[in-house]
Amino acid sequence: MGHGRTPLRTAAAGAVSAALIAGTVVGLAPAAQAAPAVRFVDITGDGGTVLKANVLTPAGADGTRDYPLVVLPTSWGLPQIEYLAQAQKLADSGYVVLTYNVRGFWQSGGQIEVAGPPDIADASKVIDWALAHTPADPQRIGMAGVSYGAGISLLAAAHDKRIKAVAALSGWADLIDSIYSGRTQHVQAAAVLDGAGTLTGRESPELREIFDNLYASDLSKEQQMIDWGRKRSAGTYVDQLNSNGAAVMLANAWGDTVFPANQYAGFYEKLTGPKRLELRPGDHATAELTGLFGLPNDVWTDTERWFDHYLRGADNGIDREQPVQLKSRSAGGYEGYPDWKSVGATRRKVALAGSTTIHANVDSGADGGIVFLSSILDQVAQLPPIASMPLLPRRWAAVWQSERNGTAQRVRGTARLHTTLTPTEESGTLVAYLYDVGPLGIGKLVTHAPLSWHGRTPGEPFGVDLDLFSTAYDVPAGHRLALVVDTVDPLYIEHNPSGAQLTFSSPSDDPSYVSVPLREQ
Repeated sequence: MGHGRTPLRTAAAGAVSAALIAGTVVGLAPAAQAAPAVRFVDITGDGGTVLKANVLTPAGADGTRDYPLVVLPTSWGLPQIEYLAQAQKLADSGYVVLTYNVRGFWQSGGQIEVAGPPDIADASKVIDWALAHTPADPQRIGMAGVSYGAGISLLAAAHDKRIKAVAALSGWADLIDSIYSGRTQHVQAAAVLDGAGTLTGRESPELREIFDNLYASDLSKEQQMIDWGRKRSAGTYVDQLNSNGAAVMLANAWGDTVFPANQYAGFYEKLTGPKRLELRPGDHATAELTGLFGLPNDVWTDTERWFDHYLRGADNGIDREQPVQLKSRSAGGYEGYPDWKSVGATRRKVALAGSTTIHANVDSGADGGIVFLSSILDQVAQLPPIASMPLLPRRWAAVWQSERNGTAQRVRGTARLHTTLTPTEESGTLVAYLYDVGPLGIGKLVTHAPLSWHGRTPGEPFGVDLDLFSTAYDVPAGHRLALVVDTVDPLYIEHNPSGAQLTFSSPSDDPSYVSVPLREQ
């Protein structure tokens, strides 16, 4: 099976490599003559697995001094030259930079372990190799990466005390909360990861089983999947990470359809050492993308500033800036906050009055969009998914709207839904959407989130508390906020039996509402 994919994988490697090298040449052309040479090497990882890697050292390094080391594990499905442009910039600035293709992908050996113990052991082996074969300073070691590389970097810092600084870009801290939030399979995101892994790597039998059980909605395997994910989540080892004292920078995008911003924000609050959280418009890894081609990029600029301060001791002020930096999806410029709790300084409750019943199994037209495409459109053109509130069929969608806003409402942070639900079946799924509704009734998606349940008594009400995905969005004056709930969204697997109905009510002693976090005016 692996041999059958070899020509396709090689062709894909050539295409990706050509694109990245072309971007690097364009981005770094003015400094081409001074750029450090790239040396391609083989590194023996855990259990003897060969990892394909490349290393750059500062120009003029002659063995008389040591330099800080930055290790860059590759993203899911990308080859080892992924970071070449940024590696050359770092080497030009005085770093030894080592990039390696994680096990199971491209020409590296082994199988895809999804940041499992062999991957974490590999990271330490790579550091060992760098200390033995380059002028790297053992007291000044950092790790960084995008997506898969970010997750591995965080986990490695929790397990290897030598790592003093981390920049985890578009990564995860809780793997299960990323692809299975609200007990709901994020099927489009999982399919993208599965497809990329099949094309560019070699899935382990364990990973194949996890994907198959996820698609099959096999509840008998749910705890097994949760345990598998916890072992691969930095949040599980946050105490070790804090004890090790690494300086941690986290960066993500509001519309990340693989690793939603919520799980990073919650993890950030648990960190006790030097830390920074940056959230911007975009989808998974799109905020960092231009930097991979050597073009100006805020995320990579701050990554280098982070390492300059915590590995080289540069007094560049990054430690004195507000540690939480946010950029709204609908307004330019960054906003600084002292911590995540300060982001939504006030909360506005929109009442969800009355009782309404919807039928399941039909997509009402309110959707979270398409993986990658929708959030990229929002990032580059401020065009999030839309829905017409008057045209949403009330048979399949519950709709509540606020009064028109007298002033602009700057939504910042995590909106929360509280309601009472009575299902007709023991299992089910709902998806809640918060919209910015203009004068013509057209709603632009502000945020959303899914929720599934199992083992409930049909006809018996229960309370629902659901955190929607964190965001930063400015609702113009004169617009309304709308909360829409339906049962089908192409982003997720739904668990509603045929003919199921959901009734939402607002008891007088426990009224229903959506609580919207707002920045102080």
